[in-house]
Amino acid sequence: MEVNPSHSGWLSDYLEYRKTIFQSFLKDTAADSHPEHSMYRILQPSGIMYGHPLKNESVADTTELNKLKLLMAESLISGSLIYHQQEINNEDDFSEVIMKTVHKIGDFYNKIYPELSVSKHTFLGKKKSPLEIAEKILEKRVRKTSKKQTNYWVQFFDNIILFLDIYFFGQWMHTSSEKMIAEFFQQEKEELRLSIIKVMSAAAHANKNIEEEEQALFDFFLKSSHLSSRQKEEARRDFKKGIRLSDIYIPNQNSWLLKKFFLELAILTIWVDRKLEDSEMIFLKAFTEKMGFYEEDLNNSLLAVEGFILENWEQLNHLRSGHDLTEIGTEYLKRAKSTTDKNAIRINDELKKNTNLSKLLIKSKSEDLSKEEQQQLHKGLIKILKAVPTFVIIGLPVSYLTLPMLIKILPRENLSS
Repeated sequence: MEVNPSHSGWLSDYLEYRKTIFQSFLKDTAADSHPEHSMYRILQPSGIMYGHPLKNESVADTTELNKLKLLMAESLISGSLIYHQQEINNEDDFSEVIMKTVHKIGDFYNKIYPELSVSKHTFLGKKKSPLEIAEKILEKRVRKTSKKQTNYWVQFFDNIILFLDIYFFGQWMHTSSEKMIAEFFQQEKEELRLSIIKVMSAAAHANKNIEEEEQALFDFFLKSSHLSSRQKEEARRDFKKGIRLSDIYIPNQNSWLLKKFFLELAILTIWVDRKLEDSEMIFLKAFTEKMGFYEEDLNNSLLAVEGFILENWEQLNHLRSGHDLTEIGTEYLKRAKSTTDKNAIRINDELKKNTNLSKLLIKSKSEDLSKEEQQQLHKGLIKILKAVPTFVIIGLPVSYLTLPMLIKILPRENLSS
């Protein structure tokens, strides 16, 4: 079944199509230590955190607008399901949470983004269903994003503010929709938009030199940020002179997901000039500390960003011109190797449980494997590496990691040594 978001009623069709996938995801994330970890698992590989939505196999029309509509709907609904997981015991509960979420989408955007408000009645006075309202609002929201750009990194950040919608909607689902609450969310939304630009400004100055790509990225992002004139002027001053980490506002609620977003935003801004200098790594370590994270968290976010680029290389058309796949891959494999070495005991234990896989791994050291054996070993090693906590959360660039690469990043002292 394919869903065409250009047609009326697409949201209902999409929810029916994705029902089994939503339910499978709930089972898959049930053991996660925190709902925000589950949300990150959805958002990071989808590209929504980076302003670059990926192709969805269920979309009949592959325009950017329609991909975004579906991705936003799925992200908002998945987040709601995760946060209401304890309430879902059967299919009726599942359907009830879905419909409650669809209703809340209209409520959220009508109050937090009044410029996107949609009337609850038609011109003739007929009452619209929550599905009809949500459809119209999602279309209006994604139409606010800018047209496709020729500069990859500009496009990469083009829709990044949509992440804030998803983040705030998760918070909204836990509150009443009183006017005072709505005003708080509107103010917080503007503060965080400005924080995004301040993070970009601080990261761009990390090597004491503003690159041409960084300047182009900043100029475009500022135009599409919907900040007030005062905030834009403040942002321009900050970008020109640089900004201290202490000047960047982060909400008091200490959201793990929001902090990961800011950290990876800083990494992406630095990656614009295609190299990571010593001064930039010093900045990232300081920013990691400001976020309340540790060096391992920084390493995981670097793996996440690099892994996303490697996994989706063929889809990221503009990235391929001016960026070296081999260089990015080499850095990624070094970090992945360090991660697997730290988890050597866990990986070796998993290998010991799988006798056939262990035999294939040993055999690969001395002779060529058949195509079928190679596929079996590749699939098995991916499954074993996914048992490593880091790769549970951020995933692996499976399409990039060849069998020789997988064998190379196994712990130094593995079962076959």
